[in-house]
Amino acid sequence: MSMPVNEEIERLVRGEHHEPHRLLGAHPDAGQVRVRAWRPDARQVSVLTDGGRAVLERVHPAGLFEGTLASAGDGRLPAYRLEVSDGERVVEVEDPYRFPPTLGELDQHLIAEGRHQRLWERLGARPLVLDGVAGTAFAVWAPNARSVRVVGDFNRWDGRMHPMRTLGASGIWELFVPGVGAGDKYKYEVLGADGALVLKADPLARRTERPPATASVVEASDYQWDDDEWMRRRGERQSVTSRISIYELHLGSWRQGKSYRELAEELPAYVAELGFTHVELMPLAEHPFDGSWGYQVTSYFAPTARFGPPDDLRLLVDRLHQRGIGVLMDWVPAHFPKDIWALARFDGTALYEHADPRRGEHPDWGSLVFNYGRNEVRNFLVASALYWLEEFHLDGLRVDAVASMLYLDYSRQPGQWVPNRFGGNEDLEAIEFIKELNTIVYQRNPTAMTVAEESTAWPGVSRPVHLGGLGFGFKWNMGWMHDTLEYISKDPVYRRFHHHQLTFALMYAFSENYMLPISHDEVVHGKGSLYGKMPGDAWRRLANVRAYLAFMWAHPGKQLLFMGCELAQESEWSHQRSIAWEALEDPGHAGVQRLVRDLNAVAGRQPALWQLDSEPRGFEWISANDVDDNAVSFIRRSADGRPIVCLCNFSPVPRHEFRVGLPQAGAWAEVLNTDSELYGGSNVGNLGMIAAEEITWDGQPASARVTLPPLATVWLAPA
Repeated sequence: MSMPVNEEIERLVRGEHHEPHRLLGAHPDAGQVRVRAWRPDARQVSVLTDGGRAVLERVHPAGLFEGTLASAGDGRLPAYRLEVSDGERVVEVEDPYRFPPTLGELDQHLIAEGRHQRLWERLGARPLVLDGVAGTAFAVWAPNARSVRVVGDFNRWDGRMHPMRTLGASGIWELFVPGVGAGDKYKYEVLGADGALVLKADPLARRTERPPATASVVEASDYQWDDDEWMRRRGERQSVTSRISIYELHLGSWRQGKSYRELAEELPAYVAELGFTHVELMPLAEHPFDGSWGYQVTSYFAPTARFGPPDDLRLLVDRLHQRGIGVLMDWVPAHFPKDIWALARFDGTALYEHADPRRGEHPDWGSLVFNYGRNEVRNFLVASALYWLEEFHLDGLRVDAVASMLYLDYSRQPGQWVPNRFGGNEDLEAIEFIKELNTIVYQRNPTAMTVAEESTAWPGVSRPVHLGGLGFGFKWNMGWMHDTLEYISKDPVYRRFHHHQLTFALMYAFSENYMLPISHDEVVHGKGSLYGKMPGDAWRRLANVRAYLAFMWAHPGKQLLFMGCELAQESEWSHQRSIAWEALEDPGHAGVQRLVRDLNAVAGRQPALWQLDSEPRGFEWISANDVDDNAVSFIRRSADGRPIVCLCNFSPVPRHEFRVGLPQAGAWAEVLNTDSELYGGSNVGNLGMIAAEEITWDGQPASARVTLPPLATVWLAPA
C-alpha cells in the first residue's frame, strides 16, 4: 500500500525520505501530469516545456512546489526544465528527479553478491550524459542510513537540496545531478542509523581535494596511454624466472616538493641509469596524515592530490613504462583510520569494519579492520585492487601487513581476540578474501604481480590458490632481512658468533617466491640508515654496505632497495625531507651508487643470478661454515647450468692465497669486486682473472687460490 502524500512530504521535509523520486518529478495523475519540485532555495518555481511555461504552487513552506501539465496522450512524460527564482535572479535548471536510475538490476545484484569487478564504473561520481543532459551520477552504498543527500559546490553545500533514493534492497543510494561535472567538489550528507548527521567523503571517489581538505572531487580522465610495447611484453619481465630489481621510494621525499608531472621528467631516467627493473611506490591512495606515509588510507580509489591530479600520475607511470621500468604500489587492505568523515561507521553502523572491537580494531595502529565476511566489503577491496592495476596500468601491488590479516590474535593479548569457529587463531574470512583477491587479479591481469608483506611462516603464501596457497606471486623474505642485518651490524670480531644468520635463510629459500627487502621500515624510527647500522669508521661502514649489497644481489630472491640506500646516506629516512643527494659529493658515497648501478648491470648479463631464484638447483654452497674467517661462498646457476660464484669476506682482513672450490677448471673472470677503487675500495683483488686447477676442494671438482679483499664481495664467472 502506498504511503499518503502528506506523510511522504513530511518525511521529505525532515530529510528522511528514502525514495524522493516517488514524490518528486513528473507523474501521471488522472489524465494529466503532476510535477513536484523540491527547491528549498527558491521563492518561485515554474515548469518549462515545449508547450510553454506553468507556475508551480508552493505547497510546503520548506520548499516543495507542485502543479499540473497537460498530458501528451501517448503515455510518455514530458521533458521539462525548471525556472527557479530566489527573488534576486532567475535561472533555468534541469530537475534531478525526472531522470531514471543510473544503476541497473544486474549491477545491484552483482554488488550484493560481491562480484562487481568494475565497481568504480557504477558507484561514486560518474560524469555522463543522460537523456541528452550532461551531469554526474552519484551512487553510494549505505544500507543502514535513514537518508543520504549529496552536497557540494553545485548546491552551496546545502544538505536540503539533493536527497538521494535507495535502489531496492541493495543498500545503494543514487541520484543524477544535471550540470555537475569534472572538478566539482562534493560529499555525502548521511543521516545514519544512529541518528547522527555526518558529512562523508565518497568511498569510491576517484579524486580528492588536497589534504588537509577532505572533499571528494568529480573526476573524468582523458589520458591517452603510450605504453603498448611495455604492456605487451610485461609478462616476460615479471615472472619468477625474470630479473627483478626494485627501487622503493616515497614520492614526497625522493625530491621533496616535486609533482607527479615533474617526477615524470626526472625519476624514469634516474631509475633506468641505475638499472633497476621496477619501482615500488609507497601508498598513493589518498590519506589525510603525511606522517602515515600513506598507510592510513581514506580513499581507496583516489591517488593523493598532494602531487597533482590523477592523470598526472598516469603520466608518471606511462613515462616509467616507456623507459622499460615496471611500477608497483603498496596497497593497504588490512586496516583503515577512524576519521569520522571517511569509512568509519559510514552509515551510522559498523559497515566496512567489524562491530566487535576484538575483531574490528588494531590496538597497535589505532585503526579499524575490514569486515572481510561481508560481500560488499570484499567487493570494495577487490575492485580497488583492480582499479589501480587497470586504470593506472600498475604492474603489481605489494599488499601491506598481510600477517595482521591472517591472524585473529595479531598483536592482541589473551581475551582481546575471538577464536574462529574451529577454535583457532586464523582469520578464515580474511584468508578467503586474500585467495579471492589473488584469483581475480591474476584472472583479469595475468601478467601483473601481487607481493605479500608477510612476516610469519604461514605456508604457501606465494603458491597458487588451486594448489592450496594464498595465491600471491611473491613474498617478502622478512626472515632473511632481519637475520642478515643483525649479522652485518655486528663488529667483525663478533660475527663468528652470528654466522648462522648469514646462512639460515637457505633452509627455506625455495619454499616461496621470495623478494629480499631492504625497505623503508628498516631505515626509520631510530633504526638508523643502512650506513648507520654498520660498525667501524666511515671507510669500514661504506665497505660493509658494498659487501652486503653484493651478497644480497647474489642471494636467491629478487632485490628491493629503499631510496637513499643506494647513496649510503648517513641519516635515517624522514618523510619531511629529500634523501641525502648531497652525499654524492663524497667519493665514497658516490662509489656505492656506482656499485648499485653495476650490480644491476652485471646481474642483467648473468641469468645465473636470477633465473632460478625459486628453485634449489639454482643454488649450491661452496663453503657455508667458514666461521673463523667470516666468509661464505656459493654458486648460482642459470637454467642451462652456467655458473657464477659469489665469494664474501665479512672480515676487515684481506685473505691472500685463499683456496676456494670451483665447479670447473679453467679461467674465471672477476666480474665484480666491491673493493674496487671505482666504488671507493682499497683495490685489493685478483687483477680481473683467476685460473682454476683440477684440484678438488670444498666438495668441488676444481679450485683456485684467490685473494679475498677486506669487507668485500667478489663475483666470478667462467671466462
